[in-house]
Amino acid sequence: MATVKEKKEPAKKETAKKESAPKLQYPKEQYMFWYENMLLQRRFEEKAGQLYGQQKIRGFCHLYIGQEACSSGTATALTPDDKYITAYRDHGMPLALGTSPNAIMAELYGKETGTTKGKGGSMHIFDKERNFMGGHGIVGAQIPLGAGIAFAEKYNETSNVCICFFGDGAVRQGAFHEALNMAMTWKLPVIFVVENNGYAMGTSVGRSSNVTELYTLGEAYDIPSEPVDGMNVEAIHEAVSRAAERARKGEGPTYLEFRTYRYRGHSMSDPQKYRTKEEVEEYKMRDPIEQVKDTILKNKLATEEELADLDKKIKETVAEAVQFAEESAFPDPKEAYTDVYAQEDYPFIME
Repeated sequence: MATVKEKKEPAKKETAKKESAPKLQYPKEQYMFWYENMLLQRRFEEKAGQLYGQQKIRGFCHLYIGQEACSSGTATALTPDDKYITAYRDHGMPLALGTSPNAIMAELYGKETGTTKGKGGSMHIFDKERNFMGGHGIVGAQIPLGAGIAFAEKYNETSNVCICFFGDGAVRQGAFHEALNMAMTWKLPVIFVVENNGYAMGTSVGRSSNVTELYTLGEAYDIPSEPVDGMNVEAIHEAVSRAAERARKGEGPTYLEFRTYRYRGHSMSDPQKYRTKEEVEEYKMRDPIEQVKDTILKNKLATEEELADLDKKIKETVAEAVQFAEESAFPDPKEAYTDVYAQEDYPFIME
């Protein structure tokens, strides 16, 4: 019996070792992209928070820390020709799509080298080249815009889709229901995504609605709807991929509830007294960046040293963005009168 036991033990340990490594569903390059991309967002937002405290960044500022899987998973599921639109927690998505950190940081500073020439600030980042149709400061205002962008794609007979992000507070807006109704009626190629981080400013979902399973709201319009683990970048990628395939086939919209979490307050002025530190720490146990890091290390896609070097490189990138913003000029006051109307359509404005 002792001999049999000795023969079985190594096999048992080997099996346990294989089970402990998260299964690889995608190529190494994709996991490395996710890790680097999410880490860039995290480091960028951490620095933005510091700069806000130093009064380098003014006005409102809503950080994306904790929600990085939502943007990175979406970026790999869609194409560069697809359209993206979101709310005012909007630094992460353009970074995921490849917008220059320099331009985004300069916009936060209100400098002329920013994504919208310093006129939009934190809540209104845009990048036409990457089809990022902007962050929008009015709660829920981007939802009918997202449906309209999808209508244009269908009208022009393209195969592109529009993905429209909004927060859990926005599903209380009438525009949300109107847009979902129209999108399903006209079978528009739009993916509606509620980033449910649990709180509309400081009010929990449970205190603001009888319906806490937010994905079920789409079922009222016969829209295929599902909840998604918003802390898992693989789950995000898969859900958006399925929705995009459906839209490209002409089958209409999909409504996804990304169940995510923000580690920081609603905005920089939020004291966060409505939740406990224990709740935040519990979510950090499922941190999206750490999940991907765990997959990379256990499957030997990279070493601890290589990931540390990558983190160092990202910190240098963010530092360069800060320097770029610091050294950039503020826009000329006359710029307040430009970009209000398209000159070719309204030539009399410039006379």
